[in-house]
Amino acid sequence: MNILGIETSCDETSAAVLKNGRVASNIISSQLIHKAYGGVVPELASREHERLIVSIVDRAVNEANIQKNDLDIIAATAGPGLIGAVMVGLCFAQGLAYALKKPLVPVNHIEAHIFSGFIQEDPKHQAPEDNFISLTVSGGHTMLCVVDNDLHYKVIGRTIDDAAGEAFDKTGKMLGLDYPAGPLIDKLSKKGNADFHTFPRALTAQSRTSKSYRDNFDFSFSGLKTSVLNYINNHEPEFIEQHLPDIAASIQEAIISVLVEKSVAAALKYNIGAISVAGGVSANSGLRHKMEASCAKHGIRLFIPKAVYSTDNAAMIATLANLKLSRGLVKPNNYDVAPFASFEYS
Repeated sequence: MNILGIETSCDETSAAVLKNGRVASNIISSQLIHKAYGGVVPELASREHERLIVSIVDRAVNEANIQKNDLDIIAATAGPGLIGAVMVGLCFAQGLAYALKKPLVPVNHIEAHIFSGFIQEDPKHQAPEDNFISLTVSGGHTMLCVVDNDLHYKVIGRTIDDAAGEAFDKTGKMLGLDYPAGPLIDKLSKKGNADFHTFPRALTAQSRTSKSYRDNFDFSFSGLKTSVLNYINNHEPEFIEQHLPDIAASIQEAIISVLVEKSVAAALKYNIGAISVAGGVSANSGLRHKMEASCAKHGIRLFIPKAVYSTDNAAMIATLANLKLSRGLVKPNNYDVAPFASFEYS
């Protein structure tokens, strides 16, 4: 079976083809136009998707060495995301499915991240066979779930304000870094001292003020932003410039330590022996190393997709459609587009 996946939830235009469950192509075009504005501009994102969608889909189909008539299923992101951007991909998918007389399968973008560990390029790239804790962490979402082996899951924690990726980008902007700042902070952190300054870790055992962190798997990063802003304002620009790698490392440590602590605590509380980390921030090298060390310490298996599948991509959309169709968990052509997350199995 050949499945075409389409992803346009934010600022990546992506199309992928799965042939009998394996990735045959995965084309991703990241929009650079937003750098001038320090963040994603929804209207510009929609226009870029509209400009690119035809060529990206054509490339994915050609690279998979098939024709559009060879497709059996069309799958596309139906939310959450920037509503205009989502509509571009979904309407294109709907039109293509109608023209080809093929079923259209809507996919929840965040669910696709949760199950991105199932993306297969080779037999070694497998997801956990049993239950696992899923940490989905990106520019717009930070969420912890308990996932059953039948694909059902329960949300046990999510951000109450900013997402982790958003915290990276906004604190990076305060430091004068270009958008997206997350990868730049990661790069600077490798040259810096993570213990240079201790920024707050809300709702954790490391918090100096919170007493409600036990069994609380929610996240909060707004206080970190305020703390970084105050720190910058209380020091001379020359000091900030001189210690930029150290400050970046300290910021990164504050963010990733919260992600690791809560993920491992959830695994221990629910007696689950595996953690999966997905979403754009899972490409962060500091998070990967710290999560690996903490999981090894507690005897927990760790699953992290390849970096290309950490960020938004269409392979995860096609993969989740394939999984749900194979288990009878979704009906083609039955969907509603929405800018907000609606978690069917929570």
